[in-house]
Amino acid sequence: MPSPKSVPIKIDVGKPGIVSGLFLSPSRPSFGYVFAHGAGAGMNHTFMETVAAELAERGVATLRCQFPYMEAGGKRPDSPAIAQATVRAAVLAMQHKVPDVPLIAGGKSFGGRMTSQAQAAKPLDGVVALAFFGFPLHPANQPSITRAEHLSEIHVPMLFLQGTRDALARQEDIETVVRRLGASAKLFLVPDADHSFHVPKKSGKTDVQVRTEILDELVAWGNMIVSDSKT
Repeated sequence: MPSPKSVPIKIDVGKPGIVSGLFLSPSRPSFGYVFAHGAGAGMNHTFMETVAAELAERGVATLRCQFPYMEAGGKRPDSPAIAQATVRAAVLAMQHKVPDVPLIAGGKSFGGRMTSQAQAAKPLDGVVALAFFGFPLHPANQPSITRAEHLSEIHVPMLFLQGTRDALARQEDIETVVRRLGASAKLFLVPDADHSFHVPKKSGKTDVQVRTEILDELVAWGNMIVSDSKT
C-alpha cells in the first residue's frame, strides 16, 4: 500500500492572515496530532517532515502549520498572542479534517510552549492531551523554570519527550517541573540526546533509533490517553 501524501491546506488565523499547513493522515487514524514547529525552522524542516511521515506509519494523523512570522519569511517569532491564535486555528482546521478523531496538540520546542500557553489560557477545543518534543524551559544554558509556571493551569495529560543533554531544559529542571505537575504529566528522557534529539556516537545509538523510541512512546501514550478519554 502506498504511503499517504501530505496535503497542503490554508489556515485562517484571523487578523494575522492566512498561513500554510500540511495535513497527513493514514486511512483510519487512532488520533490526530497538531504539530507546531520550533522558532528557527518551519513546518518543512526535515525533523517535522520525518516525524509526520513516521507517525502516519504508526496510525496517527498530523497537521503542521506555519506561524505567521515564518509564513512571511521573518526570523523573529510572533508574539505569544499571535502564536496562540495560530495554534487555535490549526486545532480547528484539524477538527474539520478528522471530525470524529480525538486530538493531541503540541510541537517542537517553541511550538510546544506556545501550544501549552494556549491551552493554559483557554482549553483547546477537542484536545484531550498535549505532547512536547523538547519543551524549552529556558534560553540555552540559562537554567530557569519560570517558563513552566503556566503548566499548572493545564488540566489535560501532558507528555514531555526530552533529551538529557538539552541545553534549553536541564535534566534536573525538567524533572522538577514534571514532578510538580503530578500524575497528569509524564517525562520520557532520552539519554545523551540534545535539543534536536541528536546523540553522539559514544551513546551506542543512532538518531534514527532515538526517533523510533520517542515516536513509539508518543503513540503508545497517546493511544492510552485516547482510550481513557472514551470511557
